[in-house]
Amino acid sequence: MFNLFGNIKKGLMTTSVVALLGVMTMVDTASATQNWRFSNLYGRGTAFGELYQDLAKDIEKRTNGEIKVQVLYSGEGVGTSGLLGAVKSGLITMGAPFQSMHAGELPSGVIEIGLPGGTDDAVELHKLFHEDGFGDVMKKAYDAQGLVWLEPYIQPAVYIITKKPINSVADFQGLKIRAPGAYGKFLRELGASPVSLAWSEIYTSLATGVIDGSIGSNMIDHRDGNHVEVAKYMYRLPLAGAQVLPIVVNRSAWNKLSDNLKKEVYEATVSHAKAQLEMGKKWEKEALAQMEAKGLQWSAEPSEADKATWKKAGAGLWEEYSSQDKYSKDLIDILKKQTK
Repeated sequence: MFNLFGNIKKGLMTTSVVALLGVMTMVDTASATQNWRFSNLYGRGTAFGELYQDLAKDIEKRTNGEIKVQVLYSGEGVGTSGLLGAVKSGLITMGAPFQSMHAGELPSGVIEIGLPGGTDDAVELHKLFHEDGFGDVMKKAYDAQGLVWLEPYIQPAVYIITKKPINSVADFQGLKIRAPGAYGKFLRELGASPVSLAWSEIYTSLATGVIDGSIGSNMIDHRDGNHVEVAKYMYRLPLAGAQVLPIVVNRSAWNKLSDNLKKEVYEATVSHAKAQLEMGKKWEKEALAQMEAKGLQWSAEPSEADKATWKKAGAGLWEEYSSQDKYSKDLIDILKKQTK
């Protein structure tokens, strides 16, 4: 009888150990691989789209495969205007949104990206975010949305391409221009009618006359979208000197990571930001040369009166955006201190 119970006890212990090892293996396996979906603004095969793919690969390499990243491009998974919400809900784990498409959800993001008339100096922008307090404010703003804000990146100046030449700012009157967020508000001050469209819709909308012109996130955007095939005129004054764009992660997914994995993912976004800046400058020159070879024409040098009108159109945006929420006010206050 004793042997019988002893054998039963041994069997139960063996079974328990096996079961425990199985559970431990399941936990180890679960913790070993995090499957992330990373959505961005660009179409598959575009220059900047490839940089997001490089970021995904770098994350996988730095984490020794503990995080697997599937990259989704414009038109895949979620639309551009739904990207931020998709990351908040967890449908998408990581995103590279265009803040102007989410002005209602995240007003401070419009200031983060850069209001019209902002600087294109990378050193100044780095100081603004990492020393002057912009970064601290944006971390809080995104945290309030259930998001983790990682290292932002800089893309080149924003220009407007149109189907008809713009000889003075008065020529913007009545034109339908794809320009979301603050850019749209700016152009409305000049008499244009702003339209909000995803990047992938620009070419067809220009070709069919739905719009008369469009901003691109930068000159490379216009080149990659083949916009010069359907619109051949570029206005000389940029809407913004540069754009600062974020990489954000769903907070619940982020909190599942160890401190070491968090560090590696963040460092990957730092490397990505450097690549964006370096390649952006190089690609901007190449894109301009390629578009000019296809017939792109620049507008005449703007008059002093046009420059003054351009500057005035952006002057009221600071106060307007400062009133949107507390984070926007904090950002505008930082900008005001810089201009004193």
